[in-house]
Amino acid sequence: MPVVLFTFVKLLCTLLWVLILARVVVSWTNPGGGGSLVAMIYQLTEPILAPIRRVIPPTSGIDWSPMIAMLILAVVSRVVYAL
Repeated sequence: MPVVLFTFVKLLCTLLWVLILARVVVSWTNPGGGGSLVAMIYQLTEPILAPIRRVIPPTSGIDWSPMIAMLILAVVSRVVYAL
């Protein structure tokens, strides 16, 4: 059972990492918005990015929350892999 749980956590971290990366790319290429796929990406990543954004607000127009979230997800993934 623990192997299934560790695999699930690692897969979830990877999926969230890719979604955050997709959100960053979409914000660079189409900052005005988009279709339903873009809305889904924003809805899935906002619960992760909003708390980080409250602690570390954007400075000089740069939102650091995606980078911090991706670092946290990478650390969690590494810890799960080490176990």
